[in-house]
Amino acid sequence: MTVQDVAGQLPGIAVLREHCRSLAILDAVLSPEWGDRYHSFNDNWSEGASMASMQNGSGDEYSIVFTAGGAYIRGFDHESPMSPYAEDGPWPGVLDEVPAVFRPCVEEPAFSDEDGMPLVTACMWRETGDDGWRTGTIDFPEETSEDPDGAEYLFQLLVDRSPEAFQEWAEDYYEVPVDLEAVRHVFASRPLTERVVSALNSEITLSDLARDIAHSGYPLS
Repeated sequence: MTVQDVAGQLPGIAVLREHCRSLAILDAVLSPEWGDRYHSFNDNWSEGASMASMQNGSGDEYSIVFTAGGAYIRGFDHESPMSPYAEDGPWPGVLDEVPAVFRPCVEEPAFSDEDGMPLVTACMWRETGDDGWRTGTIDFPEETSEDPDGAEYLFQLLVDRSPEAFQEWAEDYYEVPVDLEAVRHVFASRPLTERVVSALNSEITLSDLARDIAHSGYPLS
C-alpha cells in the first residue's frame, strides 16, 4: 500500500480532524507523560490552523495541518527507500504538485531537519471543496516492499478508524489492557467523563487532563 492507496481510504476533513483529536486524548489518558505519547493534537497550532501529529520515538512521524483552505498531510518513514536523505531531497513527485494554498506547509521549518531538509516520504492534501484526497504523480521504487513510502505503516490508524483497531494497537504499544467501551466513547467524540478516564487509566483523574483537553479542544461534559 502506498500513499495513493491511503488517499483513497481517508474520510473527509472534518471526520479525520475529530478522529485525530480522539487519538490524542486517548494517548493523553493512557500516557500522562508527554514524552511517551504517540499521538497529539494542538487546536491552536498557529493562527487559523490546528495540527495533529504522530511520533513513534524511533524517527517516524506524521503531521496533519487543518486550515480554512483544507488539510495537508506529511509523513516520514526514516527507513523508507524514498527518504530524502537517499535522494538528497524529497523523492520526485512527492511534493511537486502540492497546491499553493499548502506551500507554507511544505516550507514549514518544523517539518524539516536542522539543515532545512524536508522530512517527508509521503504527502497528501485536500482543499476545501475537493471531492477526495490528492497526491503527487510518483514513480515508486520497484524493487522494494509493498510499503515503499511508509504510508501503510504511518497511517494505519487513520485508514482503520475502528475502536477495535486502536485497542489492539494500544495494548501492544502501551502493554496494558485497554477498555473497548471507553475507546468507543472517545471515538464518538462524546464529552470526556471521570468514568471514561478511570476505565482507561485508574491512576489519573479528569482534572489531571485539564491542560491536554484545553490544548486539543476535546469536549467536556
